[in-house]
Amino acid sequence: MSDEPRVVDLADTPGAAGLVIGVGVPAGDDAEFWLREATFTLVDRPSADRRTVQVPDVDAALAQISERVASWPQTAAVCDDVLRAFDPAAPTFAGLITESLAYSTLQSGREFARWLAERGPKTVPLLPDPVVSQRDGDTLQVAFNRPQRHNAFSTDARAALLEALEVARLDTSVTALVLSGNGPSFCSGGDLAEFGTFEDPASAHLARTRFSPALVLDEISARLGAACQAVVHGQVLGSGLEMAAFCGQVTCHPDATLGLPELALGLIPGAGGTVSVTRRIGRWRTAYLVLSGATIDAATAQDWGLVDAVSA
Repeated sequence: MSDEPRVVDLADTPGAAGLVIGVGVPAGDDAEFWLREATFTLVDRPSADRRTVQVPDVDAALAQISERVASWPQTAAVCDDVLRAFDPAAPTFAGLITESLAYSTLQSGREFARWLAERGPKTVPLLPDPVVSQRDGDTLQVAFNRPQRHNAFSTDARAALLEALEVARLDTSVTALVLSGNGPSFCSGGDLAEFGTFEDPASAHLARTRFSPALVLDEISARLGAACQAVVHGQVLGSGLEMAAFCGQVTCHPDATLGLPELALGLIPGAGGTVSVTRRIGRWRTAYLVLSGATIDAATAQDWGLVDAVSA
């Protein structure tokens, strides 16, 4: 297996795909093949095609992405496989199971083990009330409440979030849900101090899929539509972005920074992002966020459809 993605010009003759990055002018029959089959395509000019990503310098972006893929080749390949396997029209549960099994596979891999060794031992701080909620009429307000850690998502936060969301899931008199974050950020992703604490990947898979905020948010959004709303600001990364994307309406503060940084841990998104983010922006731009490690601002997120509105 090559440690670098294959780069193709969009004018090249169609052929085998795999982890492929397209470059060139998105026009013509051959270009259409590569736009569809490539992992994503980099362009240096505006394009409304969500299979493309505009970057200031294509060569510089290619070099940076190739370096990242060479550092985490197994993770990059698994990410590409999972994103290609997901059908946005398929049930959410099927996509989450595929994602979680792949995530657990990577937890057993050498790239995650290398990251854990480099991180060293950590202790997860126990903070009171990691999620808080209150009902205002028929609206349920739910907020991440670990501001000292930019609302990094932990096991206790997941349990508290599920408990709060159950109210909206079971009580049909709740006609609106607002998910937000206290402090400087909505949610900065999984609490890195906690990574690697599960006894084995199989147990981690069962915990992710049997106690899944993603599935509950998806169910609530199916009932409430845009009245199931995430209001995001500050760092909106990893699991924070993945969960927000399940909501029927995402409103984003102009200061927000959005991204999927998991590759550098030897992992892929594991809180449902291969489903929720892909449904919003397509597998190509989702792959770009993961493989490049790039973050985007609120305006770009709105242009892509990752968020629905930017607040004043």
